[in-house]
Amino acid sequence: MRRLKNRQRRGILKTLLGTSFASLLPPTGRAIEAGERWLSFHHTHTGEQLDVAYSRDGQHIDSALAEVNEFLSDFRTGDISTIDPDLLDLLYDIRKSLGSDSMYEVISAYRSPETNEMLRSGGSGVARNSQHLLGKAIDVRLEGTDLASLRDTAIAMQRGGVGYYEASNFVHIDTGRVRRW
Repeated sequence: MRRLKNRQRRGILKTLLGTSFASLLPPTGRAIEAGERWLSFHHTHTGEQLDVAYSRDGQHIDSALAEVNEFLSDFRTGDISTIDPDLLDLLYDIRKSLGSDSMYEVISAYRSPETNEMLRSGGSGVARNSQHLLGKAIDVRLEGTDLASLRDTAIAMQRGGVGYYEASNFVHIDTGRVRRW
């Protein structure tokens, strides 16, 4: 339904303002309402994508947050948890600071206790009390942005933890205490 509304809105705007308006749209082609915060995700394990306005005029949109919670669920178990809206705001601000409107590629977000313990026992350096368990962490890449720039921008924000996993090609970003590794 959201896609249909966006198509209708785009068509009306193009008709009213002429084809020159099309060059003013973001690369994704969506018309953005004033005060909306959009994020786009591609989940590398499920292949699913989500393009969502999660905030409008400084207020988080409950239905959009529910979509995000489901999208960023534990892909191994299907368990869903609440994703910290501050994490979404941080991702938005990082992307904006980088001058990007590209899609985040998600490697991991919420992890159930079972998944976290399975990964910990596999010796992959997973923390016992991982922020992933709380819905406050995400492991990502940002299309068109080199990993070091993503890391440096997240560190500069000073709004949580940042882990740099160059060999695995992702950056861990969380809203826990400020730290880096």
